Amino acid sequence: MNLETVVYETDEQVGIVRLNRPARMNAVIEQMYLDLQTIMDEVAKDPNVRVLILTGTSWQRDQKTKQAFCAGADLKEHAAGSRSAWQKREYIMLAHETTRRLHDLKMPVIAVVNGPARGAGTEMALNCDFLFMADEASLAFSETGLGTFVGGGVTRHLSRLIGMQLAKYLVYSGEVLSGKQAVAVGLALRSFPIDQLFQESMSFARRLSKRAPVSMAFAKDLLQAAPGRDLRTVLLAEAEAILACMNTADWHEGIASFAEKREPVFEGK
Repeated sequence: MNLETVVYETDEQVGIVRLNRPARMNAVIEQMYLDLQTIMDEVAKDPNVRVLILTGTSWQRDQKTKQAFCAGADLKEHAAGSRSAWQKREYIMLAHETTRRLHDLKMPVIAVVNGPARGAGTEMALNCDFLFMADEASLAFSETGLGTFVGGGVTRHLSRLIGMQLAKYLVYSGEVLSGKQAVAVGLALRSFPIDQLFQESMSFARRLSKRAPVSMAFAKDLLQAAPGRDLRTVLLAEAEAILACMNTADWHEGIASFAEKREPVFEGK
């Protein structure tokens, strides 16, 4: 893959995406969205990747290690004012397509927020299945203080995660939350000291990667769709998922491993 703004690697069955514009705090430009879509195209075709991690980078400045997840859109690019009305719309739709694809990827996606997350950074994080943060990392919805607005499905995801009143408060006020504060309000799942964050995130990712891929894909799809469905529709969808799983080799492997008191080895088929 020819990637300009991100780094991609695999560790066993875990894919790791690192946003990689540290000089700009990993601020988003069009190419970053295109690079992320390229990775998602590859991941979707790779049966060996069962879980995807999205994280930022660190770098040295003044003999100190600095952390960045994603500072949002590159405002220097926007301030140049060189985009036409049509180009502005195309940029927004590119951003939304990227976050939608993160949300719909048929595997667990873990946002590992190692440093500041703003704007597009929070949008990408909320479209992941899980959000882990460094204790000292920060997250905020700064848009109303910049005369713009949140995107990437934030108005939907945020209210579902933490309730309407708190969602309104964070979007209206732009208040900055630390990792520990984000966990306390239900926005993040876990927070850790920065030197433990990636190790703990990888441990969780590896744990998920050992689960049956077909079952996991159904779990993600049905859990995300369930809030907008009535009970009869949910029960029908679950029945179809159960029947589909029972026709896989992994279902037989799961039954056999249970009977033989060993760990199952799932192949995703």
